[in-house]
Amino acid sequence: MTQPSARTLIGIVLILLLIVVWAAFVASLAQVIGGWPILVQAAFYLIMGIVWIIPLKPLVRWIQTGSFRDGQSGQD
Repeated sequence: MTQPSARTLIGIVLILLLIVVWAAFVASLAQVIGGWPILVQAAFYLIMGIVWIIPLKPLVRWIQTGSFRDGQSGQD
């Protein structure tokens, strides 16, 4: 079994930091969001709960490969 790389540890820390920062950001909006109709609140929280995943794909790719890009040069 191989030892995890430093990149893996850094990536895990960055993922956890992303989650904490995103949760704090969304929670800071609670005063404003609380006045909205309940269905609008539900839609907002659903969207915000999905949007934080977008930066994960390049971050996970970086953890696995060391590159943020998918490795394709765009040439056929």
